[in-house]
Amino acid sequence: MNPDIARLTVRQLLGQRRTVAVALLALVPVAIALLFRFAAPEDADPERFTARGLLGGIVTTTILPLVTLVFATGAFGQDAEDGTLIYLLATPVPRRAIVLARLVVAWLAAAALLLPSAALAGALALQGGDPGIVLGFAVAVVAGAFVYTAAFTWLSIATGRALVAGLLYVFLWEGALSGLFGGIRFLSIRQYTAGIAGAFFDLPPAVYQPRLEPLPAILLGAAVAAGMLLLAVRRLERWEVGEPS
Repeated sequence: MNPDIARLTVRQLLGQRRTVAVALLALVPVAIALLFRFAAPEDADPERFTARGLLGGIVTTTILPLVTLVFATGAFGQDAEDGTLIYLLATPVPRRAIVLARLVVAWLAAAALLLPSAALAGALALQGGDPGIVLGFAVAVVAGAFVYTAAFTWLSIATGRALVAGLLYVFLWEGALSGLFGGIRFLSIRQYTAGIAGAFFDLPPAVYQPRLEPLPAILLGAAVAAGMLLLAVRRLERWEVGEPS
């Protein structure tokens, strides 16, 4: 990974207004956990709410993909918008080093927001339940963030409308269509994340039941991340300096 490009990416992400927006978005699960802690009905099940509603619902279905989408598209999108991408591609830095640096910085930035948010929200809402729930989703959020970041990094190189394409994937493919077609779980990063989380705790199906077992979720997630990284590098390698971004 090229350290100069990594530092440049950090400055670009920190300088974007939407970084502040996603930082505020990452606080939403904590606010919801506090609300549940102090205003939930007496018969509410903290484990079910935490695993299914908060971490397995709001965090992994909405907060996680949106945060990673913003960071991954911002890592390359700023260069495409201001026209500096052609200067970056004209340098002798290998294209794979450019992609890897941008991907790792975007992933770490997303994980730095998502991990504390998920862990704190889970601990607040769980109220002494199975600690494996918090641990499982903490690991799953970091792993899922990497897969999402790899996919959205490729999108940001492949198309100038990566943000729109990413939103369609998150809300149409993973949201609406996944409820109609069970086979989509094999092509859903959300389901990989849920399956990874399920490896750390054993809850009744009525409380939490991922659609993928942990091992397939891990293997599919790793395969998708590697495939997206390879596609991103190849797309950038075929991108000529004179090609419009």
